[in-house]
Amino acid sequence: MDRRSGKNRAWDLLTQARQILAQHPEATEENNPEVWEALYAAEGSDWFWWFGEGHSSNQDAVFDQLFREHLSAIYTALNEPIPPALRQSVEKHEAKEAHRPQGFIHPTIDGCGDEQDWDRAGRIEVGGARGTMHRSSAVQRLYYGWDHLNFYLRLDLKTGIKPDRDLPGELHLLWYYPNVERSLSTIPLLNVPDLSPLNYLYHHHLGINLQTGSIWLEQVGEDGNWHARTTRADVAVKNCMELAVPWADLHIEPDYCLHLIAVFADRGEFRDYLPEKELVMLQVP
Repeated sequence: MDRRSGKNRAWDLLTQARQILAQHPEATEENNPEVWEALYAAEGSDWFWWFGEGHSSNQDAVFDQLFREHLSAIYTALNEPIPPALRQSVEKHEAKEAHRPQGFIHPTIDGCGDEQDWDRAGRIEVGGARGTMHRSSAVQRLYYGWDHLNFYLRLDLKTGIKPDRDLPGELHLLWYYPNVERSLSTIPLLNVPDLSPLNYLYHHHLGINLQTGSIWLEQVGEDGNWHARTTRADVAVKNCMELAVPWADLHIEPDYCLHLIAVFADRGEFRDYLPEKELVMLQVP
């Protein structure tokens, strides 16, 4: 079932329940409060916020079931048979799991997010992982991968999110190399929370101005400070954000592993980060 149909299907089920209730004028709020309590619960706007593409969490299946239970309670209170449709999920719920890269990718960096370009990429669902809908990330999912020349990153935004309106002005990528001796330093932004992995020490920092498209690269020197380095990274922001960073910019050996985090900021001040509970793990070919 297409997730985009979930919202419409939920409205159809609610409309059918309302029509059944309209056939029972004797079921007033005074003499049949159960049916009205179930109706008001099913009409809550939060249900229709969760259904459909763009808003999601690890509890989607639970929300789906609760919504159908409220509708079923309307039929039960009216002594009407429960429609078979209410015994089936409103929409398909797939487990949110990280998918590792399946092979080299060679995407065109144009901000269009061509699915064939990224079909073998790694994927991390971001969506509603932060809990309540009001605190959920503007990014729906993160794709990543590499070939012999570059590593690639793609951020898909939730439906309705506009990069120039709804995102902080800057994206900062920071990474280090586990089990490799490198100079390290803290994230060079203001007001970064002292929690893992934001309080880790990193070796490279790539900054991106999402409005102008300008990119800068920094590397920690032996003095423990960040120093500017040249970069030929390429970024495009349109339907999504796509990025290519040449391995040559990093001056690292083949088979090295990289741990990466993405941080949003405004004018150098921390705003948000992703993924929330894990680092993106890359490997130099």
